[in-house]
Amino acid sequence: MSLINYSKELPLLGDYDVVVAGAGPAGITAAVSAQRCGSKVALVERYGVIGGNLTVGHVGPILGMVGKGTMRDEVLGLLGVSFNDMIGKVGVAHDTERAKIELAKFVDCENITVFLQTQVSDVLMEHNRIRGLVVSTKEGLGAILGNVIVDCTGDGDVAFFSGAEFEKGRDDGLMQPVSLEYTLSSLDEKNAITCIGDVDDVMFGNERFLDYCAKCASKGDLPAHLAAVRLHKTTREGERRVNTTQLNRIDSTNVKHIFKAEVELRKQISIVTKFISSHLPGYEKCIVASSGDTLGVRESRRIIGEYKLTSADVISGKKFDDVVVHDAEFIIDIHNPDGAGQAESNIQYSKPYDIPYRCFIPLKIDGLLVAGRCISGTHRAHASYRVMSICLAMGQAAGVAAALSAKEKVMPRLLDYKKIQASLKKQGVELFS
Repeated sequence: MSLINYSKELPLLGDYDVVVAGAGPAGITAAVSAQRCGSKVALVERYGVIGGNLTVGHVGPILGMVGKGTMRDEVLGLLGVSFNDMIGKVGVAHDTERAKIELAKFVDCENITVFLQTQVSDVLMEHNRIRGLVVSTKEGLGAILGNVIVDCTGDGDVAFFSGAEFEKGRDDGLMQPVSLEYTLSSLDEKNAITCIGDVDDVMFGNERFLDYCAKCASKGDLPAHLAAVRLHKTTREGERRVNTTQLNRIDSTNVKHIFKAEVELRKQISIVTKFISSHLPGYEKCIVASSGDTLGVRESRRIIGEYKLTSADVISGKKFDDVVVHDAEFIIDIHNPDGAGQAESNIQYSKPYDIPYRCFIPLKIDGLLVAGRCISGTHRAHASYRVMSICLAMGQAAGVAAALSAKEKVMPRLLDYKKIQASLKKQGVELFS
C-alpha cells in the first residue's frame, strides 16, 4: 500500500473528563454512569441515532442475564421489555423506533455532549497513553481530548488505533457470521409459530420446527446455510423479528467486506421471507416492515487485557475478587463461522459468572478502558458475554471506573477496584451473592 504524507491542524472540539466512543448498549450506559458520577462526558457516535444494535442494528430480543440493580434494568424499563412488564414474555423483541426516542432522552443529560454522525478516525497518543480521539464530522476533522477514553465501538476501533494487542475469531481466524435482522408484520397471530433459537424445541406438526426447516433446506426449499429460522415475538401483535440471514467469512473491520455483506444479506431477506410465507401457517400475508440499517456483527476484535476470560470461567460460574459485572449468564452461542447453524452440536450452558475489571484494561495502553463485546476474552467465552444485557452492565462498570480514574487522576489500571465496587454497590448493583 502506498502512503501519502498529509498534515493538518485539528480544531479542538472539547476537553472532557471521560470520552466514550460508540453509543451502543455499552456506550450509552458508560456515558450516563460516568455523568452520574460527576464527570464531564463526551459521547461519540458514527451513526445519526443512539443505541447501536438496540436501534440501527435492529437486534432483538435483549438477550442474557446479569445480577440485580444494573442499568440494564433501567434501559429495559425504558424500552417496555423489563421483566416486571413482561412476565411470561421473556424473549420479546423491543420496538426499535421507540428505542431511538427513549435512548436519545436517556443520554440527553446536562453534563454529556453527544457527537452524532461523528466517526473516530484515529487517536492522539503521548507515548503509551491515549489522550484523545481524532474524529471526522460534518465540519471536517477535529480532536476530542479526554482524561480517560472508553472504547465501546464493538470492533475495538479506538484500542486498535492506539496499538493495543488483539485477537480475532477462533484458532483458524474465522469469526462468527454476520447477519441482518428484520421484522415481519401482517401475521395471523393465532397461527404464527415462534422459535427463539437453537435451544428451542417448539413443535411444528409432529416434528421439531428447526428440524422441519433443516429438512426443507435439504430439499432445496431453503439455502442450506439459512436452515435455522429464528422467529421472535415483538412488543406488537402480528409481528416477528427474524434472525436467520447470515454470511460467513466476513470481517467487519475490513472495509472491502462490508458492501459485499450488505448486498448479500438483503438478498437473503427476500429468500427467507418467501420461504416463510409459503411454508408456515399464519405467515401467508406477511410483509417486511423494517430491517437493520447496518451489519449485525457477532464477533471481530477482542482486545487483550490484563485478564482473559475463558470458557472454563463461564461454564463453571467463576467468581473474581475484582468483579464489576456479577452473575452474567448466557449460553456459549457460537454461530458456525464456516457453515450453517451452530458450531458446536451440544449447546453449552453457563452458570452465572463474574467479569473482572482486568478484562476492561488493555495491555500496555494507558488512559483507556474497553467495554462491550471487545473486552478481553477467548473466542468461546466471548460467545456468551457478547449479548446486549451483559454489554449494558459492562458499560455501566466502565463508566464508573473511568469517572473515578479521571477524578483521582490515576490511570485506570492503577485504580483500586474496590472503589469501583463501592460506587456500583451505592447505585444498587449487586456484586456479591
